[in-house]
Amino acid sequence: MALRRCWRLPGVVPRLLWTSTAQPGASVPGGRMSVSSLGKTHPGCKTTESLLRRFSSGPPGTDVSYDQLKQLLAGRKSVVVDVREPWELREYGFIPGSVNVPLGQVNTAFQLSPEEFKEKYGDEMPQQTDNIVFTCLAGVRSKNALNTAASLGYKHVQHYPGGWQDWVKNEQHK
Repeated sequence: MALRRCWRLPGVVPRLLWTSTAQPGASVPGGRMSVSSLGKTHPGCKTTESLLRRFSSGPPGTDVSYDQLKQLLAGRKSVVVDVREPWELREYGFIPGSVNVPLGQVNTAFQLSPEEFKEKYGDEMPQQTDNIVFTCLAGVRSKNALNTAASLGYKHVQHYPGGWQDWVKNEQHK
């Protein structure tokens, strides 16, 4: 009852959670009001802005461009994790300096001990405070890996949405 009183919009909350990319001022599908109107809560209730942030598709600024990735690799400021399957790396190639952890193994891999990780993947295990950039073929799997790592407590996670396809295209033009 308290939730209903604070929100005063019981039917809108499920739609916001369902359409998790709603931005302040955006229309709520099927609703008669905007997301910004949710900020008007009952006195003593938490503001909805902080509640809505929890349901966004990821931390702001998670995309890395080709040029940014090149700089991060050159400065050794990030751990680049390629989440494609090993056969894809053998057949198509890989970004130099990246470590291969297939998407289906990201959840368990990032919970291994550092020794187990190094033995299985041949590289140092990223720490929760390291800057990690996920990559794949075209950006879909890397976004999933980013969300998995963030759910495991990794703070500085990004992804290269262009993936291997964009990398090859840019490298051929150099």
